[in-house]
Amino acid sequence: MKLYGSYRSRATRNLWLAGELGISLELVPVLQPYRSGAATAALTTQSPAFLALSPAGAVPVLQDGDLILSESLAINLHLARKAGGPLAPQNAAEDALMQQWALYGVTAIEPHAVEIMYAFNEGRSADPVVADSAARLQRPLAALQTHLAKAGHMVGGRFTVADINMAEIIRYAQSHPSLLAGFPAVEGWLKAAQSRPAFQTMWTARLAEPA
Repeated sequence: MKLYGSYRSRATRNLWLAGELGISLELVPVLQPYRSGAATAALTTQSPAFLALSPAGAVPVLQDGDLILSESLAINLHLARKAGGPLAPQNAAEDALMQQWALYGVTAIEPHAVEIMYAFNEGRSADPVVADSAARLQRPLAALQTHLAKAGHMVGGRFTVADINMAEIIRYAQSHPSLLAGFPAVEGWLKAAQSRPAFQTMWTARLAEPA
């Protein structure tokens, strides 16, 4: 299987899961146009060859035989189902719940968490968008707090692909120095997920990749 993207993209979600599953993904480097080295890269998100795979011009994209699949969370759900085992859904109910949490995370949490990440990365911590985004995250983070305080994990009472998907969404909000402190079950769950060897391996590779 080939994964088109880079470590400094949402492909981190897929690369973390691959490490957990012990499967091999051939990473085909595709850089966003604003990245250093994009001018001389073999592929960028605007290259005709890549656009033929992803008309949206966005990474990551998975090529699994004849299947071309975009959207990082969908890729992860596919990889987990294909591999089976404890990280995958064990029945139709778990599969439905994993889809539910992926959709909730990408709609209710990620847009606001990304705004926080960009603001802090760009030295705009006092920007009103930070306070606004933090306020908008109170309700979904409270929902996660209630769920994780009771269940410990996203689905099935064990670590699964659903935890990876949600942890990689919540990671964007970690730039905020105090936001997660108000949600101790979420903060503790995230720290435990990020302490896993497969995450640490992925994160080391991400930090080594030029920005």
